[in-house]
Amino acid sequence: MSAVSFAGLPAGAHRTMVRLVLAVSVALAAGAAGAQEMGSARVPPPQDVPYTGTIALHVDASDTAQGIFRVHETIPVQAGALTLLYPKWIPGDHSPTGPIAMLAGLTLSAGGKPLAWRRDKYDVYAFHLDVPAGVASIDAEFQYLSPRDGGFEITDRMMDMEWSKVALYPAGHFTRGITFAPSVTLAHGWQLGTALETSSQSGDTTTFKPVTFNNLVDSPIYAGQHFKRVDLTPPGGAPVHLDIVADAPKYLAMTPEQVNAHRALAVQATRLFGSHHYDHYDFLFSLSDQLGGNGTEHHQSSEDGLDADYFTAWDDNAPGRDLLAHEYAHSWNGKFRRPADLWTPNFNVPMGDSLLWVYEGQTQYWGYVLTARAGLWTPEQFRDALAMVAANYDRNREGFQWRTLEDTTNDPTAARRSGLPYRSWQMSEEYYSAGQMMWLEVDARLRALTHDRKSLDDFARAFFGVDNGSYVTKTYTFDDVVAVLNGVAPYDWAGFLHAHVDARKPPLLDGVEGTGWKLVYTDKESAYEKQYNSRPQSSRHLYNFAWSIGLTMAKGGQINDVRWDGPAFKAGVSTGATIVAVNGQDYSGEVLKQAITAARTGKAPIRLLLKYQGTYRTVPVDYHDGLRYPHLVRVKGTPDYLSEIITARR
Repeated sequence: MSAVSFAGLPAGAHRTMVRLVLAVSVALAAGAAGAQEMGSARVPPPQDVPYTGTIALHVDASDTAQGIFRVHETIPVQAGALTLLYPKWIPGDHSPTGPIAMLAGLTLSAGGKPLAWRRDKYDVYAFHLDVPAGVASIDAEFQYLSPRDGGFEITDRMMDMEWSKVALYPAGHFTRGITFAPSVTLAHGWQLGTALETSSQSGDTTTFKPVTFNNLVDSPIYAGQHFKRVDLTPPGGAPVHLDIVADAPKYLAMTPEQVNAHRALAVQATRLFGSHHYDHYDFLFSLSDQLGGNGTEHHQSSEDGLDADYFTAWDDNAPGRDLLAHEYAHSWNGKFRRPADLWTPNFNVPMGDSLLWVYEGQTQYWGYVLTARAGLWTPEQFRDALAMVAANYDRNREGFQWRTLEDTTNDPTAARRSGLPYRSWQMSEEYYSAGQMMWLEVDARLRALTHDRKSLDDFARAFFGVDNGSYVTKTYTFDDVVAVLNGVAPYDWAGFLHAHVDARKPPLLDGVEGTGWKLVYTDKESAYEKQYNSRPQSSRHLYNFAWSIGLTMAKGGQINDVRWDGPAFKAGVSTGATIVAVNGQDYSGEVLKQAITAARTGKAPIRLLLKYQGTYRTVPVDYHDGLRYPHLVRVKGTPDYLSEIITARR
């Protein structure tokens, strides 16, 4: 609104004019809000009534060269207004990440005659049309254009297809009341893995049994030229399979020991929870240096993606092995049991993320524990991985001075997992690892309270293991979590949880010492951390000096994080700069290590020559405490709960 001048008016008129302008402003605001409400009101809210008929959905995913998914839907309709929705709030993403910009070429027709459509004025995910009298079905055609510059969803050898990206569905209904008959055409000779059940197959086209839309979106497809299916079914349990697609046949090779360790994962998970909530479960596993890495939970499957040499370079790649365990645990925690504000009737109603420190935090905890119990990690690898997590909350999360763990549950919507210039201060989705540290303390406290008769295993069985065989979502609240904890061992669990998730500077290291260990730093990296930092095939390749000088760098010396208020930060080093030289020598990770080591016995600063935005400057960093890498060591005379926690269950 333009500025208003009252110059020249009598003094008493000023108040009158101010009241008039305020009244006009309120009226205009109300009118704008009313217009927005009217525009949005055209999208019918979801009702728990079945949609009449079955929607036929076919996806031609055979264009591996251009990455174009071609979609055809036949939708039963009735005459009158109809709104079609593209999924926006995607389960597992915890945020409105539906890639609507990648939908293109939308045409709607009836009996071969085009139908006009219009996008909703205030909701770009909604498309309105008027169905003419006498029309019983309409056809919708469009393309989903997958990324072409990284994070690939389809390559010339494999693909990851999520149905939420290749489907429109009618507004006004719960997704569980909308039935789809899906089918897909793959590149010639490709094989697929999915939790969907096959109805028929003709050539390269697979038709699946009809399924409700919520379960369709929960059942992605991995497919590829090089495919292998491995049976991991635990004795007497529901079927579990590892469906692998790989860049080349050699990457499909597994040793008997590797097969047994992955089979042990299914055994240990079902022993932990005492139940299963699926008819069958499929790990959809891509081994690729091209397809985007992934980790997304589903009820009867999971999307998992790691480097191509996951099996063939087994001794060098312990980091990442917890991925399968994490996503598998989500079948119980997150899919079957789900926070009440994360359950929505369709994929266009906003989700709430307030209890992600249970949904993701406890899953992160069990992901580490189950990886060790299954033998995918040695006890030492488990401890070294945990030490790195603990060190972050000891020295590298200054943001807890102004934020709470609970507040970081807003990050999926606020930051959308984009890069952050100062991660240690801004923080990002700390409910994963900070939640993991909190649940470690809960486990230790339960053991201490009950003289080692009860543990977090008992909570897992009582909370997630109920209703064996059911996969109808069962929601929970904060009070439900507290009640079950008190059922395991009475305590002020509400106060404990509030002190960790709702307060600044939560005591996140107490769990380590509560299990009989403590965090220390030495000048030597653990074998696990060396692998984590130095995987040559991985985009993660970095040099980690976060716990000493306060920097992490990519392979070429580009700084990707500066620890807030750390030595480098205080010297004026910026994220995004590139280290060109250290103390006059060309930069390398080893040169910087040597400089940090040498500075420990002297008073001269470490001089970094930085390049940023086309200019060079030298920054003296006054740091003299040497290299610092985290490790866990035993506290003598205390119970070793940590070793008990990761012991395989018999």
